[in-house]
Amino acid sequence: MAQPRTLSASWIATSVFSRIVPKAAHCRIASGVLATIVLLTPLSSSAELAICTSPQRPDCPSAINGVAQGEFTFSRLIFADNQTAIDDLGDRIGYPHWQADCSESEPHFIAAMKRLTLVDTNESSQSISLLDERIFDFPMLYVVEAGFASFSTNEADNLREYLLRGGLLFVDDFHGSYQWRQFENWMGQVFPDRDIVDLPSTHEIFNVHFPIDDFIQIPGLRALCLNPGETWELPISKSAAVIESNTSRQQPRWRAVLDDDGRVMAIVNWNMDLGDAWEHADMEEYSALYTATAYRLGINYVLYGMTH
Repeated sequence: MAQPRTLSASWIATSVFSRIVPKAAHCRIASGVLATIVLLTPLSSSAELAICTSPQRPDCPSAINGVAQGEFTFSRLIFADNQTAIDDLGDRIGYPHWQADCSESEPHFIAAMKRLTLVDTNESSQSISLLDERIFDFPMLYVVEAGFASFSTNEADNLREYLLRGGLLFVDDFHGSYQWRQFENWMGQVFPDRDIVDLPSTHEIFNVHFPIDDFIQIPGLRALCLNPGETWELPISKSAAVIESNTSRQQPRWRAVLDDDGRVMAIVNWNMDLGDAWEHADMEEYSALYTATAYRLGINYVLYGMTH
């Protein structure tokens, strides 16, 4: 059986990212973007096994030293795990949940930013805590596995100030109604007086750079491997404390927390895993349909956050 390939960022930039082409002439794209469209075949059982046996060993960079290079630095948010949620869902992955997929997803996304936009993007990403006062130097914070996050009062206060001062929180990779309630709990610490609302497909954040026409569920690796043929993620296990139906995992939702002027302060991708789509962009077993949409969405979020 063929083993998964490990391909360079330069290959990704010229092959995978060349599939992510704009659908409107007004999209601002760096010169030289290729327009080759490469369509990948659906997952087969053997290909699925190959991608599912890929090693998952996240190696997340620390916070950068000194002044950031470039206009945009991809900044992953550090948080303490909510042990109750981990126990209830049996989700013991062997490392802190905030680290999920950082080894490959960030470098791939940075390559896309450089290839498909004119933003001066830092080659290096970072992991940063809400207790680090330098968070205010960065326009966007990315948080994964939000259903397993726990924040102190000081962290929640700093996140509130960060968002009200113009920052954007990009929430990714959490699934089902149980994890949604956990997310609501800690977001309620940040904004007890603001609702989390559904965004219409016509919202500017979905059209600021790439027009998003198809709002599809973007599966993570766990969905493809543990629930073959579906794009929604099954829980590993559930304790008696978890009361949810699988239906709550089957429909993707794009939601947000807005400021008083209607600006998106937090963009919430529920029942999706954009990070996995970035990470596996160089694997033919992962559909280009998911990859292209995930990159378009991520780039839109960054540019919206930097211009609003």
